[in-house]
Amino acid sequence: MKKQLLFLFFLCSSFLLFSQNDDSLTFSKLDKSPLDVVMYRDTNKAAVARVIYSRPSKQDREIFGKLVPFNAVWRTGANEATEIAFYQDVKINNKLVKAGSYSLYTIPGEEEWKFILNTATTQSGLEYDPSKNLLTATMDLLPSPQKIESFSISFVEQQNGGLLFLGWDDTIASIAFTMVTP
Repeated sequence: MKKQLLFLFFLCSSFLLFSQNDDSLTFSKLDKSPLDVVMYRDTNKAAVARVIYSRPSKQDREIFGKLVPFNAVWRTGANEATEIAFYQDVKINNKLVKAGSYSLYTIPGEEEWKFILNTATTQSGLEYDPSKNLLTATMDLLPSPQKIESFSISFVEQQNGGLLFLGWDDTIASIAFTMVTP
């Protein structure tokens, strides 16, 4: 019994010493742009699309044209590249997009936005390779009826598909997609 207690004492002491001397065991602070996920399901509750993205906040900053420059590729969020997964084939701008995962980038402009699906995934949002673009399409723009503090993405159902909305500050951009039926 003494050997077991002695072993337990040394084990606990070693762990305490190790944890006090190893900075790698500390947890990071909360991210200023938290990660979020939005799902789109069809009327049968089957998954159609999912977006994983980080949500930066306005914090009294001028967003489009300043923090996010006009006419330049934007990672469409913060931190890692925004990732969109389609669980079935869809069409965007009459172009077939096979089921799979893609990075989502945009090019915000004063009058219109460009929507970009890129085949590279799991990279930093700053690692954009235009040679891997699968699709580029124009997005519809409308002013937001109220200020949107944190960058947000959502889906709205429409007949045989959906609308993807991106909103932040005073701007909402959207693009439609339709589901391809086998």
